[in-house]
Amino acid sequence: MLKSPDPVTRRVVHARPRVSSARSAGKLPSPFLVDPAEAKLSKWHEAFFGIEFLLLVTSPVYYGIGIPHGDGSAVILIPGFLDWDAYLVVMSNWLKRIGYRPYYSGIGLNAECPNLIIRQRLNKTIDKARRESGNKVHLIGHSLGGIIARSAAGQRPKDVASVITLASPFRGTVAHRSVLNSTELVRRFILLKHGNRVLPECFTSRCTCDFVQALRRDLPASVSQTAIYTRNDGIVDWRYCVTGAHDVDVEVTGTHTGLAFNPAAYRVIASRLVKA
Repeated sequence: MLKSPDPVTRRVVHARPRVSSARSAGKLPSPFLVDPAEAKLSKWHEAFFGIEFLLLVTSPVYYGIGIPHGDGSAVILIPGFLDWDAYLVVMSNWLKRIGYRPYYSGIGLNAECPNLIIRQRLNKTIDKARRESGNKVHLIGHSLGGIIARSAAGQRPKDVASVITLASPFRGTVAHRSVLNSTELVRRFILLKHGNRVLPECFTSRCTCDFVQALRRDLPASVSQTAIYTRNDGIVDWRYCVTGAHDVDVEVTGTHTGLAFNPAAYRVIASRLVKA
């Protein structure tokens, strides 16, 4: 059990979330599968994400005090849905400060077919980080970025040492209506842009691409896993951000958006990277 002196980090015992009949029939829990009856999301909670940033920059954790330091390993940061690599600059600078070699994912704006993101962009970054560090790489993904990280690790387990997800609904999700509307717009854009170069069901739970197929399989034991989540998530249902394994799931107090700047999450990240 991970022990942390940070009072806002806590590990809990929880049951697997109730799933729909489609999932219980063996279909993939997709990040785009929705059952609004299963959760009540209050997006107004997300307005407090700035407090997490202020707590971070005033925390000893941010300056590398009281946390384990790294060995120069490569860590690739993957942004969430409709976000750019650049918003993870705070985490990138922090990782460098505590002894790691951070890399941005190279995907730019995360508003594209995840399968193409991995094949055309993320794989190049993994290859570069692997070559320059001489070791397996670590993947950290926020929200949809965490789902992409898990899929990439499932496809390349020999190159990935660990995966850390931040508020990532990799087991299927209930999402806020505004997010669902944006998802549908992006889906239409993908189909218009790529035509028959992507599958007709792209960006849905019914797609059969490599991205989705990798998510159907459990990650191998050689890949260390950490799933950081918050019950105050106003964007996705937190119950879909956990594995159900007590040595993997870690709860912190915060917001969906703010987990990218959350001092408790950073403390967990530092501990898990060293263990991996």
